[in-house]
Amino acid sequence: MLIAEELYLLLTKDLGTQESPGTQRGYGLTAALIADLVLAERVVLTEEQPPHLIVVSSSPTGHPVLDAGLAQLAGRNGKRLDQLVTWSKLDPEETVVASLVKQGVLAYGDRTFFGMGKPRTPEQDPEPERRTRTRLTAVLAGTAAPTAADATLLSVLQGLGVARYILKAESNGMRGQELKTRIDAVVEHSPTGEAVDRAVQALNAAIMAAAAVIPAIAVGGA
Repeated sequence: MLIAEELYLLLTKDLGTQESPGTQRGYGLTAALIADLVLAERVVLTEEQPPHLIVVSSSPTGHPVLDAGLAQLAGRNGKRLDQLVTWSKLDPEETVVASLVKQGVLAYGDRTFFGMGKPRTPEQDPEPERRTRTRLTAVLAGTAAPTAADATLLSVLQGLGVARYILKAESNGMRGQELKTRIDAVVEHSPTGEAVDRAVQALNAAIMAAAAVIPAIAVGGA
């Protein structure tokens, strides 16, 4: 399962609505998609600050979510990572949901906001999310080494400011700062390879910067 698919499940309630209203889920899913493309060896991030994204191969992966993302990036090669994370056209939510529905993990439900919003996506098979949460529990407890997916998921959740809420059970009573410190350690020392490790840390920084803009705009316009 893609990191973007696992993240969607974590950020979505069993009945199919967003776990934490106001979360910039699109930013997180876009970051997860980029991480998936790094792991698929289709894109790399440069070492400069801020990093830029380079498409190194446009050959299809065979996965509809990744291939849709590659198609969107065709005209954005070399763009800054922070600009891409907030680019709405790269948000893979629609293709992620379609993929999870096809796998039988989710289903399409009725639309929110009196039929005018997005369709709910109630969970049909809880096992994939349960496996993800079991992995994250072990990683946070220090009893299992993190995979690239684990490091990315923790990084994105922290970047969005929802780790403590989403991982309440998995963090086993850790307080906010304690959980943040633990996630920082996981991300910094994850044995996922230099390129992937650098990508995870760069994505975390880009998400935190992007997520901070929305409250600032809201306050400024109030």
